[in-house]
Amino acid sequence: MAFQLEPVAFSDLPGWQLDDPTPVLEALRRCHHHVTTVKPYRTGSLGVSIADLLPAYEAAGAVFSGTSEARSFFEDHFVPFRIRPEDRRTGFVTAFYEPEVEVRATADQAFRFPFYRRPADLVDVDEANRPTGMDPYFDFGRLRDGRIEEYPDRRAIEEGLLAGRDLEIAYARSKVDVFFTHVQGAARLVYADGSRRRITYAAKTGHRFSAIGKLLIERGEIDAATVSMASIRGWLAAHPEQVDEVLWHNRSFIFFREAPVEDENLGPVAAAKVPLEPGRSLAVDRLIHTFGVPFYIASETLTHLDGGRAFGRLMLALDTGSAIVGPARGDIFTGSGEAAGALAGSVRNDADFFILVPRAAAVRYRHG
Repeated sequence: MAFQLEPVAFSDLPGWQLDDPTPVLEALRRCHHHVTTVKPYRTGSLGVSIADLLPAYEAAGAVFSGTSEARSFFEDHFVPFRIRPEDRRTGFVTAFYEPEVEVRATADQAFRFPFYRRPADLVDVDEANRPTGMDPYFDFGRLRDGRIEEYPDRRAIEEGLLAGRDLEIAYARSKVDVFFTHVQGAARLVYADGSRRRITYAAKTGHRFSAIGKLLIERGEIDAATVSMASIRGWLAAHPEQVDEVLWHNRSFIFFREAPVEDENLGPVAAAKVPLEPGRSLAVDRLIHTFGVPFYIASETLTHLDGGRAFGRLMLALDTGSAIVGPARGDIFTGSGEAAGALAGSVRNDADFFILVPRAAAVRYRHG
C-alpha cells in the first residue's frame, strides 16, 4: 500500500503541548514486560521492530514526575513522522469499546441468546493446510471427516448448528447485544448476582466482516451523514421482523474465551496480549505496523471525546481488526461500559496520523 513518511517536529503535532501522555508510559511498560518475558511482536512491513523499540521501553521504566517529564521522554526517544497515504489526503479513525452485557449462566425465557466458546472442530488454516480453492482470506475452517472446509456462517450458527455441544458461556437478553459484542470483540458480562466476568476474542468462522451500517445506508434506511451505533440499534429496534436478515448479512461469527476482570480501570487483553489502556489504545493494520509503537492522532472534526476540543492524543498500537486496513487507519479504544459506547459509536473522522519512530531507527526513514 503506497504511502510516504514525512519527518516533522513535535511542535508540528496539533495539540501536543496540551496532551498528557503519562498513561502511555504505563502501557509501554506492559508491552516491555510482554516482549521480554513472552515473545516479541511481529514486525510490520514498515519495519519498526521490537529491537528498535527496546531502548525506549527500558527507559520508560524510570519515574516521571508530571506531564512535562512524560512529554520530554517521548521527545527524547522518538522522532515523529506524518503518514501520508497516496490514495487520500488524510487518515481515518473510528472507535470501539468494551460493552457491558447483562447475562444469565443458564438460558430462560428472557435470556436465551448465547455467547459461544471456540468449537473443537474449528481449526486454524494457513498456507500449509489450506484446501485448494478455499478463499485465502480464511484463517479458520471446519475439520470434518479428516478434511478442512469452510466453517458454517452466522446464520447457520444462530439457527442452532452448535446447540447441545456445551459451548455456551452465558446467555444475553438480546441477539443485537450479542451481535455488537461480536463487532467489538470483547465484553464484560454482568450476572444476576452482580458478579462480573470478561469474554475476549478466541477465534472466528473466518468469513469477511460485512458492516450492517453500510448495508442500511445502501438501502436508504439510514443517512450516511448521521450513521452511528445508536442509529443502527434504533433501526433494528424499530424493525424486529428484519433483524435476522440484516444481522445475517455479516456472515462472520466470533467465538470467545472467558477471563477475569482483574483491573476495572483497564480494558481487555487484545491482540498485543496486554490490557488496553482506555483512551490511549489504537487498533492498527498489523501487516503494516508493529504492536507497541506510539502514534499521535490529530483530528479537527473529532471533538466529542475531549469536551469540544479538537482531538490530539498520543496513543499506542495495541490491537488490530479486520476493518482496519491501511497505513493511516485506526480504531480508538474508548473504554468499557455504556458511556464508553456512547463515545465510540459516532467516531468516523478524518485524522492526521503521526508515527513515533525510535530515534536510532529514524535515520532509515529520513533517507527513504
